[in-house]
Amino acid sequence: MRIVVKVGTSTLAHSTGRLNIRHVERLVKVLSDLKNAGHEIVLVSSGAIGMGVGKLLLPGRPADMPTKQAAAAVGQCELMYTYDRLFTDYNHTVAQILLTGEDIENAERRQNFENTLYRLLELKALPIVNENDTVSTTEIAVGDNDTLAAIVACCARADLLVLLSDIEGLYTADPRKDPQARLIPLVEEVTPEIEALADGKGSSLAVGGMATKLRAAKMVTACGTDMIITQGAEPERLYEIAEGRPVGTRFVGRRADRN
Repeated sequence: MRIVVKVGTSTLAHSTGRLNIRHVERLVKVLSDLKNAGHEIVLVSSGAIGMGVGKLLLPGRPADMPTKQAAAAVGQCELMYTYDRLFTDYNHTVAQILLTGEDIENAERRQNFENTLYRLLELKALPIVNENDTVSTTEIAVGDNDTLAAIVACCARADLLVLLSDIEGLYTADPRKDPQARLIPLVEEVTPEIEALADGKGSSLAVGGMATKLRAAKMVTACGTDMIITQGAEPERLYEIAEGRPVGTRFVGRRADRN
């Protein structure tokens, strides 16, 4: 399978913004093993601003754009250094791709991105995609990495998009507030009733929330790709997902719409 995996800041970093070493090492080990098994993996990684916040010892996620961009510039270096070092231990080569909204909206630049992505996969590299937060200025500019992951999954014509989150999946209510909330294991269509279940974001360092994940689901299922939301703190669940076992919440892609 060709699998796009999106990992959020809440999985990569502690609340301080510093790297969660245990989580990142487990994630890299699982992704490396899935590649060894023959799967094509694309990683969409948040965390540049969050890690920059920790590295620069800032009190929290900055509100002003220049400080956000400065934090991203510092954090992106640490993020890619960490991925490169860890994946190299398992004999896998990573490649960094930084995108802006303009890269996606411009047909020629989007085609160039797709060409690069396909060639990297042909060369057995593992592309790591993030928004170019250092130069983007529109929150910050695709807006969130759930949306970015959906765009990447559509461009890659992936079989599956997995959003590793700080929540197990889509619930009938917010499980952090309602003990009666039930996990919804399968969503065949993102209806207005499903969208109404979205709540606010979780981690103070994060940008997205369930609303952005549901928007990503609408986008990616329209491309014919399935999407799964599951708990990022347990990357070993990716093994179960690759084996076709039910994990988290699966959104079903409209296969007839896929080219």
